[in-house]
Amino acid sequence: MSADDPEDMEPVELPIDGTLDLHTFHPRDVKPLLHDYFTACREKGIFKVRVVHGKGTGALRETVHAQLRKMPDVARFYLGDETSGSWGATWVILYRNGCD
Repeated sequence: MSADDPEDMEPVELPIDGTLDLHTFHPRDVKPLLHDYFTACREKGIFKVRVVHGKGTGALRETVHAQLRKMPDVARFYLGDETSGSWGATWVILYRNGCD
């Protein structure tokens, strides 16, 4: 077994503080990670979340945006401004009651 084998990896506990930094995650984990993180945020009363995907080539940003477009609990999303990560971060506004 290798260190990259998903069965060898332990779950990562993320702070639920309204900022999700994707730099340490594999792109294949984005979809379930976004869903789980948004669910945890709503449970804590956090409805505005900053997703940090980095600037790079834009591939991860596009992956994130594609997933956000499909998520019924996302009211809207937009790129950060110069004080919140610019095009390296996306603000996500969640519906308060799932998908009102």
